[in-house]
Amino acid sequence: MSTQHPATRRVTNVDALSSSAPKTAATPRARSRWSRTWPLLVAIVLTIGLLTVSIFTGVADITNAGAGSEFLWITRIPRTSALVLAGASMAMAGLVMQLMTQNRFVEPTTVGTTEWAGLGLLFCYIVMPWAGVMLKIVVAIVFAFIGTMIFFAFLRRVTLKSSLIVPIVGIMFGAVVSAFSTFLAVEFNLLQVLGSWFMGRFTGVEVGRYEPLWIVLFVAIAVFIAADRFTVAGLGKDIATNVGLNYERVVLLGVGLVSLTTGVVTVIIGALPFLGLIVPNLVSMVRGDDLRSNLPWVFLAGIWIVTACDLIGRTIIMPFEMPISLVLGIVGSVVFILMLLRTRSAHAR
Repeated sequence: MSTQHPATRRVTNVDALSSSAPKTAATPRARSRWSRTWPLLVAIVLTIGLLTVSIFTGVADITNAGAGSEFLWITRIPRTSALVLAGASMAMAGLVMQLMTQNRFVEPTTVGTTEWAGLGLLFCYIVMPWAGVMLKIVVAIVFAFIGTMIFFAFLRRVTLKSSLIVPIVGIMFGAVVSAFSTFLAVEFNLLQVLGSWFMGRFTGVEVGRYEPLWIVLFVAIAVFIAADRFTVAGLGKDIATNVGLNYERVVLLGVGLVSLTTGVVTVIIGALPFLGLIVPNLVSMVRGDDLRSNLPWVFLAGIWIVTACDLIGRTIIMPFEMPISLVLGIVGSVVFILMLLRTRSAHAR
């Protein structure tokens, strides 16, 4: 019968404990990672199901082997792709604007960015009637960038006592730009053209007309890469500068991404009111304010809301279609009013 020295026995016990410790510590970590992953996987599956419903919803029967198959690839799949790209990109644009302005009520349609993009589009019709889609997009982006920078400069020079005043001022600012656009449209007999472009709809989306929307995919990638910088910039210029961040450059990047998204979506689809306001706030109410972890949910929630509103517009008066801007405007305005009342009651307490 062999005996083991006590010191050797102690070393063996310590080695056994140390070798088993990482396994014990890794289990909760793996469970925590899985608990964060499985809701996202379920959300992705639900998104795929919703998009499938969108593909098969409509007057035309796409199950036929002949014309139905052609209709599927010419219209339905491009339309569903446009829903994904427009919904996700405008939701992320609203999130970026809210971070940079430190205001939850700010998004492209509440600061005049969409109206400036429309003014740029009208400028193309007046000055360059021969312009193609890509040139119209470029001009709309430039006008949206200029208008957004003017609004940001106004916010820096004027101290507003309440965060509720910012979207109100932005809506008034956009109304002035819209009124000027309407005046020009009346003068040059382009009022019908302006109305058709601003009435957001996916009816005319088909192969050969929606492809510029893929540009906004790069915007989504850029937002994912620069998420931490936008988060720090959202803390204010002083804090961002103290931690070594070039605040002005980040603001220019954010405004550029928002203007790019708004210009492309406005020219191809039209106005999608309040989308960038609804989605980030709903996600923040459920998950908090962690930008990095919220980005996938903002991406998916933007797709859900746009697709759901589009399905309502397609079915409520079938075989005709209601513009998505009308449905989204009703839903967004109700949510906006509820947010205002909620914020007011919170301040009253």
